[in-house]
Amino acid sequence: MTAPAGDTPYDLLGIGIGPFNLSLAALADGVPELRTLFLDARPRFSWHPGLLMEGTVLQVPFLADLVTMADPTSPWSYLNYLRAHGRMFPFFFSERFHIPRREYDHYCRWAAESLPSCRFDAEVTSVDWDGAAGVFRVEHRSAAGRRSSAAARRIVLGVGTEPVLPEALRPLLTGGHRGRILHSADYRTHRAGLAAADDVTVIGAGQSGAEVVLDLLRHQDGGGAGGPYVRWLARTPAFAPMEYSKIGLEHFTPDYVRYFRGLPQEVRERLVPEQWQLYKGVSAETLAGIHDELYERTIGGTAPRAALHPGVEITGAEEVPGGGFLLRCRHAQQDSRFAVRTSAVVAATGYAAVRPAFLDPVAGLVDWDERGRYRVGGDYRVALAPAVTGELYVQNAELHTHGVGAPDLTLGAWRAATILNAVAGRPVCPVPERAAWTTFGAPAGPGSGDRDGGAGAAARRSAGG
Repeated sequence: MTAPAGDTPYDLLGIGIGPFNLSLAALADGVPELRTLFLDARPRFSWHPGLLMEGTVLQVPFLADLVTMADPTSPWSYLNYLRAHGRMFPFFFSERFHIPRREYDHYCRWAAESLPSCRFDAEVTSVDWDGAAGVFRVEHRSAAGRRSSAAARRIVLGVGTEPVLPEALRPLLTGGHRGRILHSADYRTHRAGLAAADDVTVIGAGQSGAEVVLDLLRHQDGGGAGGPYVRWLARTPAFAPMEYSKIGLEHFTPDYVRYFRGLPQEVRERLVPEQWQLYKGVSAETLAGIHDELYERTIGGTAPRAALHPGVEITGAEEVPGGGFLLRCRHAQQDSRFAVRTSAVVAATGYAAVRPAFLDPVAGLVDWDERGRYRVGGDYRVALAPAVTGELYVQNAELHTHGVGAPDLTLGAWRAATILNAVAGRPVCPVPERAAWTTFGAPAGPGSGDRDGGAGAAARRSAGG
């Protein structure tokens, strides 16, 4: 629920309304004693609009919605969304486990527009600590310039991540190349122009890069003569499928989060890049779609108007006379160098957490690590100076402390419930102690690893076995 008018402090104020803070808002809606407010600068909810192409699906099952993995009885579940929109029977007959991204976006917008605690057109400009009152002061403004403020005992940052471009491409962004050098986050906006280009190079071996490649291939005509030549470059040693085995997915459980947090920092730093297939791979369906398109294009002996090059990094880029760009490349395993000329570049090179400028007034009160990142506790609370009695939480800014599940929707509701329980000071939304069959790390004692560990043991205990 929301707070009454005036300067009465909110118990919790969220900044940013993406899926993760929206999950927290939805779960908190069932706790009437908490006064909550969530602010976002955008005019309405929108989830990765540049990648909402027809036919793309969520990479996690629909049960990883805003609330179900923490509270399946919540009115803000995806199934209740279907009921509210008269789509329960069509969904049932479609037999979908992975839902269209466009529908997930619409589901989240429905929740955001229905929850009374969510307020859009409210850009947060500063967060400061008022030690005398024991509250954070949050200043925000509308697009029309109307300024407002709010006080809160606790802040949760859900500002998301920002697109990252390779260093070699950044100088070209200032050259007026809009629509020809872009991040995949803006692909849909420039899709028509790219489909009409002579040659498009896609950089990045993750799901977004694969989906852009597949979409561009589908813009080629049946004989492969029309549409752009499509080149796919990636630093990874292969265009590999995302880990999707049932046991492998247990890396996205609370059990693995706890295990990862217990590792030495230097081990955590080394481990995350090694696990790229857990969160940077491509769905097997998308890879199969690319293969099928290439097969169709080469019927009758036609040469494919496409090239796939893994193990390649971009070392330089420049505009060339007559139009287009020259990309200087290095093949890592061969240690060989080559160059390609292209009309346009789509960099599907991921996202990174950034420190928002509105935190500048309290930056000196945050206990940053040696790389300038938040020090995040088990309950997602950021370490602050002892003088600060308020609390600061983060969502999807803790890859370095909590592991590969940080950006994944699977753990979204569980993390939101963990934060909510910490804020409420009681388990208003109980979370499981064990969720995986895998015991990450050594067993606790002799013989305990194969007898007493894992979710099976927890299930037997709860059943009295």
